[in-house]
Amino acid sequence: MNDDTWGEPFESAGPSVDHGDFDAERILAATAMARPDIVDELAMQGFDPADFTRDQFRWVWYAVEELRASFASGEIRYVAVDRQLQAWRAEGRIPTVPLNQHQLTELYAHAQHGSADWYAARITEKAVAARLAAVGADAGARARSATFNADEDVAAIQTALDGVVRTGAQDETCLVGSLLADVFTEAVTPPTNEDRISTGFTDLDNLLCGGWSPGQLVVIGARPAMGKTTAGLGFARAAAIRHNVPTLFESLEMDKKDLGRCIVSAEARVGLHHIKMGMATDDDVQRMARRAPDISAAPLHINDGAMLSMPTLRARVRHLVRTAGLRLVIVDYLQLMQAPKAESRQVAVSEMSRQLKLLAKEFQITVVVLAQLNRGPEQRQEKVPQVSDLRESGAIEQDADIVILLHRPDAYEKESPRAGEADFIVGKHRGGPTCTITAAFQGHFARFVDMASG
Repeated sequence: MNDDTWGEPFESAGPSVDHGDFDAERILAATAMARPDIVDELAMQGFDPADFTRDQFRWVWYAVEELRASFASGEIRYVAVDRQLQAWRAEGRIPTVPLNQHQLTELYAHAQHGSADWYAARITEKAVAARLAAVGADAGARARSATFNADEDVAAIQTALDGVVRTGAQDETCLVGSLLADVFTEAVTPPTNEDRISTGFTDLDNLLCGGWSPGQLVVIGARPAMGKTTAGLGFARAAAIRHNVPTLFESLEMDKKDLGRCIVSAEARVGLHHIKMGMATDDDVQRMARRAPDISAAPLHINDGAMLSMPTLRARVRHLVRTAGLRLVIVDYLQLMQAPKAESRQVAVSEMSRQLKLLAKEFQITVVVLAQLNRGPEQRQEKVPQVSDLRESGAIEQDADIVILLHRPDAYEKESPRAGEADFIVGKHRGGPTCTITAAFQGHFARFVDMASG
């Protein structure tokens, strides 16, 4: 029996027939009829029937999917499959001529009961090769086009590459009893640095059970000139310099040179103004020299590109996770990111916040995104921000695991009795308490520190 028995493939349903494995597809379709339970087993492993290159085999698989729970006792399965295929054909659901009963009888003879997972893996491998070839061809065509746009076309190719290998395995269910051992272990085991990333603030770490967690989206909201970037750099310094945690800082507002000045000022306790104006004293230089080795050795990656889209960020994160073990990403700030095309700014920001949360979950990293608040605090007598002050706040508030609002009383009242203090208002903490943590703002050193610190 040769390929011609089964006719031409249906092009739009799967990868090109040139990349397929006819024998593997035939055997797997036959085995599905003989052992309908493999349909569910392979689905749980991530097998996608769209990876069949031959339309007829794919529709046999779909028919078994439809019938597997209702095969009558003693019924010849290829007869039931034929009946289902003919019914679909009559309804116009099948775009090509399906296998007839004689062909199904011949197909059934090729069933193999012990190797379904191997044949499924073979089909998937061939399909991945086909998709990769298609992306390569598309990339070449885009590069040669007179209308080539670096940002849009590269982002489209990166997105297409993400789809080459489908992570289609279904989320497995579990019985609640299987969770108890982990819960009891967690209840008596304090978090370790392997699980958490220190924020750099003792009280905040205590509130968060040790610091940031993998998979979290954290939003730091503040009005302009409150110190968003200073806070973000503080989190980056605590992670990368103090605890050797691979960290990426994406700055859409300040350039690398400014960020470098702030980092050195904060770490060495040298006045930022002294560094900027070339007025560092001998003592300043000595302090900078003492901190230089730790700063130089820190796994802190900084990017100051003015245009940052989600596809670009995702590609950079993927690369650094693979090559550097990236665990923390800080974006400064959300509203400056390159927004996807959408019907409104609110919809665009909602999409970005959702993608940032998915990024954290997919790579099991912490994503801290700084965000600008609207003018809500200025309308209140105490000027204290609220979570609802987040610009385009609905989706941001929903997607975030933690929302921290930054407030400095002396930003509004220079003679405030709380001058030099800053409140980190934990307005949302999924699965934990909320509260306000007070820190000291040392603007001349470009840093926030614990109130007890010098």
